[in-house]
Amino acid sequence: MKIRKESDPDFDEIRRLNELVFGGPLEGKIVDALRVRCPEALSLDALDGDRIIGHIFFSAVAIEGMTATEAMGLGPMSVHPDFQRKGVGKALVQAGFDSLRKSGCAIVVVLGHPEYYAQFGFVPASRHGLRCQWESVPDDVFMVKSLKPHLARIPQGIVRYQKEFETPIKDDGEQGKGADGC
Repeated sequence: MKIRKESDPDFDEIRRLNELVFGGPLEGKIVDALRVRCPEALSLDALDGDRIIGHIFFSAVAIEGMTATEAMGLGPMSVHPDFQRKGVGKALVQAGFDSLRKSGCAIVVVLGHPEYYAQFGFVPASRHGLRCQWESVPDDVFMVKSLKPHLARIPQGIVRYQKEFETPIKDDGEQGKGADGC
């Protein structure tokens, strides 16, 4: 297995992988829209030969007191069903962390399964005074990880995701009204 940054020829295959894993087109549309609008996003592929078997996407989140490249949100992440539970997701997360550290990112937030993401050092974001913009999100599934162990304090407040996560993207690619973007 090889991990690399995505490239233009990968877009269709990534979209199909997201549709397969998530059972519909929403996540693929979100990635497509963010890719165009957010140049600081990080998108990585896991390959088995020339075939994309996994994908991970990180995009800036807004937290008062942090710049767009200091705080990133993980997601979506998709691994082809034939390759799940074989370390592909773990390799994608670790490669993403390595790349984000080099770019100066301080923290990563995720909405996900607590049992899975705890293995990477994610803890409930509420422990650091962070809240998700969506009040209905359970405390244990909104998590944060510091990429800088010497970071004395994570700024507190509401974490705001890109508008592509907030409102569905229509079939024509138009976005409804949402949070400010990149």
